[in-house]
Amino acid sequence: MSTAPAIARTPLGPAAVVGVSGLVVALVAASLAGVLAPLVLDDPGPVVRWALPLVRVVSDLSSAATFGLLVLAAFLVPERRTTERRVQASRLAAVTGVVWFVAAGLGVFLTFASLAGLRLGDPELARQFLTFVWSLEVTRVLSISTGVALVVTTGALLARTRTAYAWLAAVALAGIVVVALTGHSAGSASHEDAVNSLGVHLLGVSVWVGGLLAVALMQPRIGQDLAATVSRYSVLAGWAYAAVAVTGLQQAFIRLGGPSGVASAYGAMVVAKTVILVVLGVMGWQQRRRVIASISRDGSGFARLVLVELGLMGAAFGLGAVLSRTPPPVPDSEESPSAVLSITGFPDPGPMSTSDWLTQWRPNWLMLAIAAVAVGLYVAGARRLTRRGDAWPVHRTVLWTLGWLAFVWATSGAPDIWGRVQFSVHMVMHMVVAMIVPLLLVPAAPLTLALRALRSRPDRTWGPRELILQVVHSRAMRVLANPVVAAVLFFGSLAAFYWSPLFELALTTHTGHLLMLAHFLLTGYLFTWVLIGIDPGPPKWSPAILLLILFATITFHAFFGVALTGTSFVLAPDFFEQINLPWGPDPLADQQRAGEIAWGFGEAPTLVLAILVARQWFRREKQESVRLDRQADRDDDAALRAYNARLQRLGSQAKEVE
Repeated sequence: MSTAPAIARTPLGPAAVVGVSGLVVALVAASLAGVLAPLVLDDPGPVVRWALPLVRVVSDLSSAATFGLLVLAAFLVPERRTTERRVQASRLAAVTGVVWFVAAGLGVFLTFASLAGLRLGDPELARQFLTFVWSLEVTRVLSISTGVALVVTTGALLARTRTAYAWLAAVALAGIVVVALTGHSAGSASHEDAVNSLGVHLLGVSVWVGGLLAVALMQPRIGQDLAATVSRYSVLAGWAYAAVAVTGLQQAFIRLGGPSGVASAYGAMVVAKTVILVVLGVMGWQQRRRVIASISRDGSGFARLVLVELGLMGAAFGLGAVLSRTPPPVPDSEESPSAVLSITGFPDPGPMSTSDWLTQWRPNWLMLAIAAVAVGLYVAGARRLTRRGDAWPVHRTVLWTLGWLAFVWATSGAPDIWGRVQFSVHMVMHMVVAMIVPLLLVPAAPLTLALRALRSRPDRTWGPRELILQVVHSRAMRVLANPVVAAVLFFGSLAAFYWSPLFELALTTHTGHLLMLAHFLLTGYLFTWVLIGIDPGPPKWSPAILLLILFATITFHAFFGVALTGTSFVLAPDFFEQINLPWGPDPLADQQRAGEIAWGFGEAPTLVLAILVARQWFRREKQESVRLDRQADRDDDAALRAYNARLQRLGSQAKEVE
């Protein structure tokens, strides 16, 4: 079999194409947009002005390449008799990681100099940098990303297993996505939507561009497995392209504010990025399948396509770096925001009526997208089973859909709107996400459906199916799926969250709010799964012990509600004092109401869980009885006859003693 010719004998070819394209476009765009012009006040000097967009391009490209190489090592390259190619990809990721770390570190220093209005030669710059770099949100977030780059680079040098590569890829992605908190969108009036869309945008770009760049850099070493590798990358690229396109349009809508914004320098660069995105989409749609099919013949089409795509992607990165430095048409914040808006990022919702529980909505597009993708993938899996003649219970699909609808209501309806400013409504949102949603999702058995619907990979690489099996049978899952551990995580974190600064952090920061929702959902799902889950995983404990753990946990949960009801001081006092709702209830009274909700809300879910555990107990006993009956039929009741013989021997021995 012939193999595809290398795009370049060394990784310098693809790196040069994407790097030069990005740097040149960044310089041209920055010049036209006026980003390089001296500032009227506190100008940091020409070196800082010129270096910032260029360093941003290098940092973004190297971080994407690092992530892409780790993904390639963990999931894309077919496994042969040795792991040499995986190790080579990891070592190359360490090289790009060094570039990422250096560029990101320079970016922190240059960004601080720009914010402080100090030239590089100013003797005050170093002292102020060491004193205040962690105090400013922008430089703090960039410093976190730089630290992540160092961790990933060190790990890539030492890693030897696919598990390590997968974890490093996840850490690298976190270091990339966190940069979303530093863009224009981080300070906009549409704060959460803007940050969410930018975060998903960065995720999609990292997968799309990083994956292609990784394939190009490793292509000389992949050899005859290039077609399989590119085919797998194309699946990821399709999802990533959709994410980039949708979030790019959302960002444009938020930042441009209307058709008039297109005439600005910011709007012109958005249009240019849109054109590049469309061209890349057309190239991928029309040529990807044909090129993949032709790789095994000569590979020339693949080489040409990759170089053109990388050039366009580099140009898009250059425009993105300049966009982050260009004032958008829509201002970052309102001139005189209210206390509620400035602290929570949302306007004061006003008094709440009974009908508002069902009629008021404020769509959280990230949560809507997560729910839509989850339901869509589940339905697609069920349809795949049906098409091949396998049955999948309809009620499980209904439960899965209802669970995500409840999640959407809790995160986009009244519980989220008023839960940002009222403790009692916040507690309703918490209880729905942590108790009601998992109670609907777990019986739907999503992992069982995925394992039946997904195709396995014959070459021992990790596809989605293999990844699920690795996770559910991992050592970490054996620890987490221990019912005692799951119960402690479910209840212990509840108390730790509300009686610590984490509660106020979740009320005042977008990151804290997202982490809170993720924690509530995951711990609730884990606790419900160890009790009634039917998906594969660690061995289940006996139903009797599970019931004991359930009632013990709910007892502690009720105790938490009683304790909250009896508190004489306000939790997160600074937050509730600052928002000072003129129409709202007394914060302490509302907090005590939240305790009553936490106390009473758990009764119905607990009853349902207890019934389901008892039902599983009954089924297990029935199955064991049937098994014993069949065993008796096969061996003519040998176990019973042996037991009777033993009793006779004991009786005979007793008579002899007498």
